Amino acid sequence: MLFKNIAILGLECVDAPHVIPSSQIVAELAPTLDRFGMRHDLLEQVAGIQERRYWDEGAMPSDGATLAAEKVLESTGIDRKKVGVLVNSSVCRDYLEPSTACIVHGNIGLSPECLNYDLGNACLAFLNSIEMVSVMLEKGAVDYAMIVDGESSRPVTEATIERLLRPDATPEQVRNQFASLTLGSGAVAMILGRADEHPNCSHRYLGGVNHADTQHRLLCRGWMDWMETDTRGILEGGVKLAGLTWAKARKTLGWVADQLDEIVLHQVSQVHTATLIKALGLDPAKSLLTFPKFGNIGPASVPMTLRKAIEKGRVKEGDRCALMGIGSGLNCTFAEVVW
Repeated sequence: MLFKNIAILGLECVDAPHVIPSSQIVAELAPTLDRFGMRHDLLEQVAGIQERRYWDEGAMPSDGATLAAEKVLESTGIDRKKVGVLVNSSVCRDYLEPSTACIVHGNIGLSPECLNYDLGNACLAFLNSIEMVSVMLEKGAVDYAMIVDGESSRPVTEATIERLLRPDATPEQVRNQFASLTLGSGAVAMILGRADEHPNCSHRYLGGVNHADTQHRLLCRGWMDWMETDTRGILEGGVKLAGLTWAKARKTLGWVADQLDEIVLHQVSQVHTATLIKALGLDPAKSLLTFPKFGNIGPASVPMTLRKAIEKGRVKEGDRCALMGIGSGLNCTFAEVVW
């Protein structure tokens, strides 16, 4: 779906405060790893994740999302009473109900007329949310849209460690639940509006393409405190799906690898990232790697990586940025932002 009049007015992220090195997690799991003769360097040397972050104990996903929302409201100066829709895209939720968006809406004091809801699609939900609110903006249904995402890996990581330390844990369980140990925490928020009403803002969302391959719908299954993943299946199926989506992007968005200035990836691990970049013929120097220090932050990964690339001066005005994500299901979304 393509758009002609969508401006990204603000994008902010908040890093969770507590740095948790992979060595700490491995040390906690040492009795199980030793019992099964498993390597102690899988997280750092294979997944490439040196550390990740936690929020304070007891913090809810909405807490991080609220911090990011306040930050983007301050940086843009947008009147919160004029925000017409708030979408929360996080995998992590405070409760099954009410929606996490509802809680953030109340926390930041948005208008009673502001529509608010959660949109879930695994690690693609933030990208999908941009597309959904862009339709509303171009139709004139709302003047401003906010998307928030707060991810918290502490509960699932701690529960996984506890589960794998049990005497009845098996090597298969360690392998299937290993991906839970790669998750990270963080929060991000974006405000979008109509470009013709903000001529001084150069940041344009042009739209994107989507492709599904739901024969792989059960390769990764997640609960509040548990995630089981067929890592090899996800890698093989995901790279194949990415190739099909890349072909769509070439046709619809006019993508040519060497004409893209920054490749903003949803980053799962070292293996997945390197394999995807190689398979699509992309230049690895054009992709800022965030997984070594932050782990897999789910749907917050792409917008957070874009924000950090901007802060580092990698993304400059007029640059073409490819936003690329693959989510459990499997689904794939590629989109373009001209900054």
